[in-house]
Amino acid sequence: MLSEDKIIHYLKLFNGLTFDDLQKLFELASIKKLKAGDCYIDAGSTSRKLTYVKSGLIRAYSINRQGAEITVLLRWEDQFFSNFDTILWERPSQFTYEAFEDSVVLETDYREFMKVIDSDPKFAAAKTYFFNSTLAEALERIEGFVLLSPEERYLNLLTQKPGLAQRVSSKHLATLLGITPVSLSRIKKRITTRLSSKNS
Repeated sequence: MLSEDKIIHYLKLFNGLTFDDLQKLFELASIKKLKAGDCYIDAGSTSRKLTYVKSGLIRAYSINRQGAEITVLLRWEDQFFSNFDTILWERPSQFTYEAFEDSVVLETDYREFMKVIDSDPKFAAAKTYFFNSTLAEALERIEGFVLLSPEERYLNLLTQKPGLAQRVSSKHLATLLGITPVSLSRIKKRITTRLSSKNS
């Protein structure tokens, strides 16, 4: 299911696990192919799927009172996501998760996955990494809105995933950053102007 490079990466990340250990986890997963625009998890769903993005891009969004879509999450290659509303708080999803482009994901039932993780102490590092990464990302997003300017948030996003601006429309990037498309356009113009000045 994963390339040799990815397997080597996860073996290094989860020190102490063997190839057979990883294989045991990935055997729980099934491959699902999504077309751009396909709904993966609908708002109101109580899905407990734990999903790994093998290729493509997944967007989670909500609808505000004015009927506009607000992008709240983007997931790209080698990232995990799940319906945390149901998994953590036992409530239906507040968001709709859709394939923003043709995507291939690996999905497994969260409860079955955790049973395997909890059954063997060797998987403790993987479990800790998963939860710490989720918490760190949530805190980083909160701190970004409190401490960083919109331009800094935009640049951070592009640092995390170079080329993302070419894959996602300004409208969706703007709502993810908590700004208007017009503001994002101004930010892009300022960045382009600075780069042009440096290169001249």
